[in-house]
Amino acid sequence: MERQAFLSAIEQICEEKGISKEKVLETIEVAIAAAYKKDYGHKGQNIRARFDLDSGQVKIFQVRQVLDETMIKTPEEIEAEKEMAPEECEAKEVKEGELPEGERKVRFNEEKHIMIEEAVKINSEIKLNEELWQELESKTDFGRIAAQTAKQVIIQRIREAERETIYDEFKTKEGEVVSGIVQRAERGMVFVDIGKAAGVLFPEEQIQGEYYRIGQRLRVLILQVQKDARGPSIILSRASAKMISKLFELEVPEVAAGAVEIKVIAREAGSRSKIAVASVEEGVDPIGSCVGQKGTRVQAVINELGGEKIDIIEWSADPEKFIANALAPAKVLDVEINERERIARVQVPEEQLSLAIGKKGQNVRLAAKLTEWKIDVAGAKAAEKKEEEEKVTESETETKEIEKETKKEEKTEEKVVENKEEKREKKIRKSKKKK
Repeated sequence: MERQAFLSAIEQICEEKGISKEKVLETIEVAIAAAYKKDYGHKGQNIRARFDLDSGQVKIFQVRQVLDETMIKTPEEIEAEKEMAPEECEAKEVKEGELPEGERKVRFNEEKHIMIEEAVKINSEIKLNEELWQELESKTDFGRIAAQTAKQVIIQRIREAERETIYDEFKTKEGEVVSGIVQRAERGMVFVDIGKAAGVLFPEEQIQGEYYRIGQRLRVLILQVQKDARGPSIILSRASAKMISKLFELEVPEVAAGAVEIKVIAREAGSRSKIAVASVEEGVDPIGSCVGQKGTRVQAVINELGGEKIDIIEWSADPEKFIANALAPAKVLDVEINERERIARVQVPEEQLSLAIGKKGQNVRLAAKLTEWKIDVAGAKAAEKKEEEEKVTESETETKEIEKETKKEEKTEEKVVENKEEKREKKIRKSKKKK
């Protein structure tokens, strides 16, 4: 192959696979070294190749580690290892592996190792534990098996490099929303093509009741990227609360610029969500910015989520005000909070009680999740009735206390009268005795 054609092939691989030129050259060098060892090398040899892209020349080297007597296992140690049980050998290898590189003892192999005395004769500047590179005679006529070996090495290494590149690229995109096309659905899982790789939507990360068609384009959140033997494993989500936050960043410039901050989100995917927003800059309306003119901005997010209802409320550091806002669209009359038990008792107009609670308690449940307070909702009449009952109970208690006190006083008076009568009778009896 001509040099120019070879360079073009390398550049094409780099462009198609997204791999650096250095990685491709390294792969070619490993493949050449594997082919050389297959036809001309010896067992145990460490063969390395260096390929010059400018000249097209290849140099082959044998690499050996430089050792001295203290780094080599003695014949007695080797014999002792033979007599050891496999478990003991493994334990010893682990223990030796914990030592620094220069302190580990090895079994000498002339194909892999060279003594320091001989190494200095070849390279006077070589040091202990370094690698000595000795150039071998280059060959160009490789056999069919060696060529096949080189081909397999190139394919395998390029695949590994491509997987590493894809992993690195998508790892930086964790927590971002990307656009993808539905490839297939299998056992409840949906596979989505998101460019150079395919991600998976597990059932728990799908919006309940949403149907996915093959070829359908949709936005998904990259939830997590993991390394796998077959390539990067990309977990996607449409049910995550962060999905809403990222969609608002795309649709609302004030959120993307940081003028409006999304403080907290409570979501029941596919049904309803509540988001609390706050203005970072003065003069910016946080709710108006997120809703948009005639509701265009929030409607775009709702459409992307398949019609999921979204309540946008203003965040407040004051718990009473925040809880009152969180129960929107219901109007709140009064909020009483118990700091110790984190319970809020909310009073709403009687006609808005069902609105405050919501269908199957959804509104108050989301409000409690959003504010992290336990919320008890009561209508105005019910609250008044409860107050009246409490007052009646208090008055009854007071009456009982008064009755008890009165009875005590009566008993005391009776005892005093009885004592007086007894004294009087005693006096009469004494006077009679004297007579």
